[in-house]
Amino acid sequence: MAYKTMVVKIGSSTLVEGRSLRRELIADLARQASELERMGWRLVVVSSGAIACGVPQLGLSARPTDMPSLQACASVGQSALVTAYDEEFRAAGLLASLVLLTRHDTARRSSYLHARDALTRLVELGVTPIVNENDTVAVDEIRFGDNDTLAALVSCLVSADLCVVLSDIDGLYTDNPALVPTARFIPRVRRIDADIIASAGDSSSSVGTGGMITKIRASRILMTAGIASVICSGGERDALVRLARGEEVGTFFEPPAGRFEITPRKLWIALGDSAHGTVDVDEGAAAAITGRGSSLLPVGIRRVEGTFKAGDILDVRDPAGLVIARGISGADSEVLELAAGRRQEAILANRLLSELAGHPAIHRDDMIVFA
Repeated sequence: MAYKTMVVKIGSSTLVEGRSLRRELIADLARQASELERMGWRLVVVSSGAIACGVPQLGLSARPTDMPSLQACASVGQSALVTAYDEEFRAAGLLASLVLLTRHDTARRSSYLHARDALTRLVELGVTPIVNENDTVAVDEIRFGDNDTLAALVSCLVSADLCVVLSDIDGLYTDNPALVPTARFIPRVRRIDADIIASAGDSSSSVGTGGMITKIRASRILMTAGIASVICSGGERDALVRLARGEEVGTFFEPPAGRFEITPRKLWIALGDSAHGTVDVDEGAAAAITGRGSSLLPVGIRRVEGTFKAGDILDVRDPAGLVIARGISGADSEVLELAAGRRQEAILANRLLSELAGHPAIHRDDMIVFA
């Protein structure tokens, strides 16, 4: 039987109230998952909350700031969290499983593909995977940093039809509605530009790590991958079922029509590893990349940030500071800094730049351009 796949991300601020896990929310999610299954949908859950659940169980008065204590909270809290999911989903006649990931599991393309195969098989078997970052062992160098990014990754791994982010706000506004009474609700987004990104406010939650900006960035990657996404309130009644029926709930991010299918390799470039550096490009290079799908040549680079090696992932920013693409660097950071702004003939004449002689800084086959 053919089915559609929905990924739902639940943040800590939605899942944890005060110092208590909201079991009733998990029970309602299981009920909706059962209804979705009858409608021909399979559900994948990306759940935050492990650290927040572990804090009170360890008798701590507040979320700690040091890494070992955070890891201890995650270890204890993850057990309580997955137990709640298992019990509530079993009560609804569904089987749930636990999948823990870090950047280490996806930074290498082979590991990325293994994770894709495992998640896809679970969904095929009718299991509801409960996915979370493995905060017990993750350190800053291998962290996703927020589960909005993880939800985008999982959506791409399982080729989701829809990704839903349940938040403590009912969608995207032109400004922070808690601070600006005149802020207007935005029901649909067809293109994420600098204005949309500027409208995103910071997180006001004491238990979460992401804010609206992380959700916008995740939605932009999903739009590039041709996957629709929604940001809506975790308190919205039957949000997932209503969305499956085609109703309007929250802010809908509509992917461009007629985009070419993105290869798994380019999705891995976009999501599998964090960026190791950034290159700022001029207007001509930005137009060539976004409008013609061109490679990035050294002559178009104006500034290089970070220390990286050839083969590392880089973000590409336009003159306005907007990340327009991500790709694999063709040279070390020192070489790109020296080559920035130079034409190919100047590079060919410089023995220090032999690493880039006759090659682009980022080849178009190694670059994904964001919608």
